[in-house]
Amino acid sequence: MAAIKDDRGFNQIFAQSEVNLLRLKRRAEWMIKEMDADPGKKVLEIGCGTGYVAFIIAQKTNMQVLGSDLCVPFIEKAKGKYALPNLSFETLDFNKASSTVHNKFDYIIGNGILHHLYYNLDDVFVTLMNLLNPGGKIIFMEPNIYNPYVAAIFKNKTLRNWAKLEPDEMAFSKSFIQKKLQAADFQHIKIMYKDFLLPGIPKFMVRPSVFAGDILEKTPFKFISQSLLISSENK
Repeated sequence: MAAIKDDRGFNQIFAQSEVNLLRLKRRAEWMIKEMDADPGKKVLEIGCGTGYVAFIIAQKTNMQVLGSDLCVPFIEKAKGKYALPNLSFETLDFNKASSTVHNKFDYIIGNGILHHLYYNLDDVFVTLMNLLNPGGKIIFMEPNIYNPYVAAIFKNKTLRNWAKLEPDEMAFSKSFIQKKLQAADFQHIKIMYKDFLLPGIPKFMVRPSVFAGDILEKTPFKFISQSLLISSENK
């Protein structure tokens, strides 16, 4: 499966095929449904990659969106590709964000970001709290460790090396992240099983996959969905 490496040599983004862009668009729209979109509100995306999710959210909501990423080439590509008056991009080390970012945000979002910070989530949630306005919300899409594809990639050493995963990234379960959010004193925690559309599948399989996924998300089999849609509020 084609992927785009960051400037450290790790795979971070699935190649932007028509199928994968559709997948990202669906995820952006799910995030929007968790928001009270208002043009005066501010959104920070951490780990924005080359900017597509930030672009979709800025385009559809008119909120002020800042896309951030550690990778300079990703941010430069995003700046060159997506231009809207309410959209900006910045190279940002999230681990230092609380001391370098002086704005507060109504929403902090990410697609497949928290699992990169698996062993440091307690500190991460402190940083997120510090960056949120009172009543602000975090919204993340994260890989679900109970999905067979995800489990194989993350748990098998050979497949981890093949996928060029970072040493510390690890997918997690709904119960794991719920406990972490509760310990960090987040409120109104909501975690949903979402998405059976695998990246990189042939185009002819997209509609059947979406149709089947929409049904499976309403059944007990939802627990093997590819991702978790996580949202919770600052107090």
